[in-house]
Amino acid sequence: MSRNLPQKPSKTKRSTSLRRKKLKDSSNVITVRIDEDLNENIEKHRSELGISKASFIRNYLDMSKYLCIQNKALKSPDESDLIIIKKSYLRKLIESLDEIEQMALGVKIAKFINNIAIIQGQSDNIEYKLDLCEHLGFFKKFIDKENYILFSKKFGPKKFVEAFVFKLINHEKKFEYDIRFTEESIKAQSKIRGAYEKTIQLKKRSSLHYSFGFAKLSGEESE
Repeated sequence: MSRNLPQKPSKTKRSTSLRRKKLKDSSNVITVRIDEDLNENIEKHRSELGISKASFIRNYLDMSKYLCIQNKALKSPDESDLIIIKKSYLRKLIESLDEIEQMALGVKIAKFINNIAIIQGQSDNIEYKLDLCEHLGFFKKFIDKENYILFSKKFGPKKFVEAFVFKLINHEKKFEYDIRFTEESIKAQSKIRGAYEKTIQLKKRSSLHYSFGFAKLSGEESE
């Protein structure tokens, strides 16, 4: 005679059950009728990704927090028109600019992100801005164990990233990035070098990322 021994539920099963319960308690069910071609396309992509159809659709719906489709055109939450280009192509365009132009462009793109954050009532929410950058394809959100924000070097050249991050964090008008911070000026002029070091606070946290002393989450933001 065999005995059925009681099995203890694993931590993985318990955590999965809790996530499902939390989602069920705080979510709504949406029923949408789609044609067979679209259904087959969804099935094809979700199979390639190895996820469920529900997860695949949920990921697309989640993107509506960061961009939307209006009359077959892509738009950001601040109603700006968007286009999709290869990240490597964008980087090559930025690298073709001189350092002053790179810094000016970095500030402009940061202001674009900040404008969206302001409209959404998230002007001081750094994590929201990082999520927005990630979903728009700029770079992956990466925060180390000491709460420093790490920005991938693949995002763009150093001068561009420095200016972008400075303005992203310091969104108020009173904070202006000094475009005199070129490598040549920093090396040649001690006054500019001192101002640069005080402003940028370059840190060496990772060989694959840029990080800065001012770009760090507070304890409350990281929870």
